[in-house]
Amino acid sequence: MKYFEDTTTFKYSWDQVVTGFWRRYPNPESSHVLTEDTLSRELKENKLYTKRMLTKTNRLPKWGERFVGNRVVKIIEESILDLQNKTLVTYTRNIGYSSVMSVVERVEYRVDTDNHNQTIAVRSAWIDSSVFGFGRAIQSFGLERFKKNCGKMVSGFNFVLNQLYPTHGTQLPRETVSHSKDRLSDAANKAKSIAKSGPYYASCAPEN
Repeated sequence: MKYFEDTTTFKYSWDQVVTGFWRRYPNPESSHVLTEDTLSRELKENKLYTKRMLTKTNRLPKWGERFVGNRVVKIIEESILDLQNKTLVTYTRNIGYSSVMSVVERVEYRVDTDNHNQTIAVRSAWIDSSVFGFGRAIQSFGLERFKKNCGKMVSGFNFVLNQLYPTHGTQLPRETVSHSKDRLSDAANKAKSIAKSGPYYASCAPEN
């Protein structure tokens, strides 16, 4: 099993980040995210528990095609929102092709104690594979891809936050925002097209 940990500082308040969390798709970096459905939501002991299902697609290396026949995979995302302690903790895991490679991720969003106008996100991930003879190679591949995707996730989330709160955080230049909007539109159209052609589109509601 491979382990990865990373910390990101968002230059937005915790309230803003939490609001943006539910709206983070689509964004210019999320063309691989096809759909997003809320499966359940419950308020218990002043905490909001939410479970969602996302469908995503990723490019596969040539060697990966021998193990995976369909590049679309379902992801379960569970979150716990604690307004009193100002924390949002999310857990995600893939429920498709988990025997080939499983990725379990935990992210905690909390107030930056050094600057209450900022939010700290601590991300932890565990990558595993049970494919005989290829397990370590697949784990290493999964780890490197996850690291690469982290940068895209942060970039995409910052784009959404900047659209919601343009006078906060690090504002993008106008020409960059305009270009990003075009990419966002292209990404949304591409995701919709791919989702409709997927083998289980009829059984899944559209997601982020």
